[in-house]
Amino acid sequence: MDKTIIVRLRDSGPVCPFYTTETELKDGDCVIIEHDRGLDYGQIVSPKEAGQDAKSKEPPKKIVRKANANDKRQIEEGRLKAKEAFSTCTKKIEEHKLDMKLVHAEYSFDRTKITFYFTAAGRVDFRELVKDLAKIFKARIELRQIGVRDEAKLFGGFGPCGRELCCAKFLKDFEPVTIKMAKEEGLPLNPPKISGICGRLMCCLNFEYETYKILSKGLPHEGEHVHIPQGKGKVLSVNVFSRTAMVEMEDGTQVEVSYKDKT
Repeated sequence: MDKTIIVRLRDSGPVCPFYTTETELKDGDCVIIEHDRGLDYGQIVSPKEAGQDAKSKEPPKKIVRKANANDKRQIEEGRLKAKEAFSTCTKKIEEHKLDMKLVHAEYSFDRTKITFYFTAAGRVDFRELVKDLAKIFKARIELRQIGVRDEAKLFGGFGPCGRELCCAKFLKDFEPVTIKMAKEEGLPLNPPKISGICGRLMCCLNFEYETYKILSKGLPHEGEHVHIPQGKGKVLSVNVFSRTAMVEMEDGTQVEVSYKDKT
């Protein structure tokens, strides 16, 4: 029986659904897939059957097999050739005086296609560049413009928390992140403090947001005036995890109030 699972195309490509009859595939397995008029490779990012959140405009293509030793050797050789292609493309970009920064290059498994990833401030007319590259490599050429968040995901690294970047570790797609999320978490609205290495608001603010909303239920807001058994006071700070608030009374004394029984 066919089942649809989620695979990341090559090392840096999009996440797409593919179908298979294989039952032993697991998260992280390298697989050979049918893609774009040929064979390519990818990595399983979700062995569970895909639901409605699997984003694809086309019907799922097939997982041909789990990558064997020969397949992995060919993939590694393709990675080495991609480094050479990267250097060549960089020189051609300079020759054409294009305002773009090349970030990464990837060969498809069967080496009939090379994808070049780049960043740029605006639109770039790279038609002549593509013609030159096609003549040199005798392969189909795709130039894909990416954003700074995609670049961080591609290269990886560690965030201010000391852990591997969420985008490189497990995030499948980028979701909108707003300053309101930082406010809800009580974080200082200082850009360097709430931004990732890409310079954008940290992705973790998004998936932590719903948890903070649940934990904050029944708690007062910082700056709110409250009535407690000791009298009237102003909330100085709130700890959503311990469900406590520090309240300054009218006489200047500070009292820690527990809200553990209030949800």
